[in-house]
Amino acid sequence: MRVKSLPILIVGAVAASLALAGCSSPADSSSAGATTGYGPLRVVASTNVYGDIASTIGGDLVTVDSIISDPSQDPHSYEADAQVQLALSKAQVVIENGGGYDDFVGTLLKGANNSKVAVLNAANISGYDQKPAGGEFNEHLWYDFPTVHRVVDAIVDRFTAIEPSGAKTFTANAKKFTDALDRLESDETNLKSSFSGEGVAITEPVPLYLLEASGLVNKTPQKFSKAIEGGTDVSPVVLKDTLALFSEGTVKLLAYNEQTSGPETEQVLAAAKSAGVAVVPVTETLPSGKDYLGWMTDNLNAVKAALTK
Repeated sequence: MRVKSLPILIVGAVAASLALAGCSSPADSSSAGATTGYGPLRVVASTNVYGDIASTIGGDLVTVDSIISDPSQDPHSYEADAQVQLALSKAQVVIENGGGYDDFVGTLLKGANNSKVAVLNAANISGYDQKPAGGEFNEHLWYDFPTVHRVVDAIVDRFTAIEPSGAKTFTANAKKFTDALDRLESDETNLKSSFSGEGVAITEPVPLYLLEASGLVNKTPQKFSKAIEGGTDVSPVVLKDTLALFSEGTVKLLAYNEQTSGPETEQVLAAAKSAGVAVVPVTETLPSGKDYLGWMTDNLNAVKAALTK
């Protein structure tokens, strides 16, 4: 597992920004959802994945800032600025993935002078053992629909505690969202019934929860995906074993992380294409113009198309 303690660059304007946060006037109480007199409930999410989920649940009663929102931005090399810390200093709820993925959130919160903020950590909410014996914790939890269910429940509880008058809105929006999430889990079950045991390859464990829930078996040498995720070199022997997955017909598809690439992953991609193995592009943040549910629907459709190729 790559522990994504992403590099942080806080420019000299941080002090000024925090001072501004301390003296700025509250939002106009006539704003949508302004039942507290301070305008909509203020939320900051580490990525636009959690930002979209929070926005869907909160509707007009919340405003959401996503720290990482550019689909071309590599989360592994993220650099924060003073505006991010300003948003955190004013947030009522912060949603982070946890599990080592977005440690920059905790680092920035320490300097945000915001002792009242509620932090929702998906890794902790998931209930998974984050230090499994003999294995690695997969921190890409937004590809795990049971965890997303739990995160939605936690969002509803926290939003309602802060803004009780919005309880019906939060609950109704969450019901629509989780009904759609149930349909996605049903799609995974259908894939499992048809393709259980089929081998797949990955460059990183980004979509592994979704693939495994669909009954698929990751055949990639662990040393390969671990090296790619950790940004270290892949040994020639491991690379050879990985490339053999395609020439020997061991796998039905390659799930390829589009947001990070290098010489080894490009060789794997070329090997898959040369062998006629379907490539399923995956990302760690929302593609432009997509919401979470539409994105995951597209991912499952792409997996199904690859398996039936």
